[in-house]
Amino acid sequence: MSEPEVPNIDANVSMLTNPEFGHEITADWFVPEFWGDKAAPVSSGGRGGAWFIRAGDDQFVLRAYLRGGLVARIFRRTYMYTGERNVRSFSEFRILSQLQAIGLPVPAPVAAWYKKLSPIQYQAAIIIERIEGAEPLGDIIGSLEPADWRRLGQTIRRFHDAEVRHADLNCFNVLVVGHHFFLIDFDKGNIMPAGASQKWKVDNLNRFARSLRKVSGDDLVSLVWESFMDGYEGNK
Repeated sequence: MSEPEVPNIDANVSMLTNPEFGHEITADWFVPEFWGDKAAPVSSGGRGGAWFIRAGDDQFVLRAYLRGGLVARIFRRTYMYTGERNVRSFSEFRILSQLQAIGLPVPAPVAAWYKKLSPIQYQAAIIIERIEGAEPLGDIIGSLEPADWRRLGQTIRRFHDAEVRHADLNCFNVLVVGHHFFLIDFDKGNIMPAGASQKWKVDNLNRFARSLRKVSGDDLVSLVWESFMDGYEGNK
């Protein structure tokens, strides 16, 4: 991927854009209403705040950064500004660019945006490539064969071998296209530093297992987990 462009917009709004998509992206792109009938809400997973959008022949996903939990009752879209390097949309744009560069199955970043509301507060959003024909794993868990679960285990292992920590590895952040798998939503994700404890990998797998149980129950997970771990551990 080429170096992202950083348009000079105004003192309060900043963007990163991926020139490989060839669009002239403006701050309006991050406003769902700008798209009219070319935008449709994403219904599966997450906490809302995401839309499928069409820009010419391209299909993208626009996602606003929204808080969860109790703090969301007061600060739904607002985050503490501690410098541009820590802005969530910019961080996710950069890690997606890195993961694409090393060949991991993630959507390409298209553009990232944030707006400073005050010296200490900002709102943010990101636009990513929409993966054609993809369905969230959480919507189709019961339809996967043992061989698919092994492939998924192999896919997660590729990320772990590259020291990529997904902060919210759940069954709605895994997309399925045929027999292929992609990870999405790398908000707060990171590439772990050399020499870091490997415990995060176990925690990652446990989080994923809890997500599967929440959606499909213990019985199904007990049937598929062995196949998943066979793939993860490289067993035949």
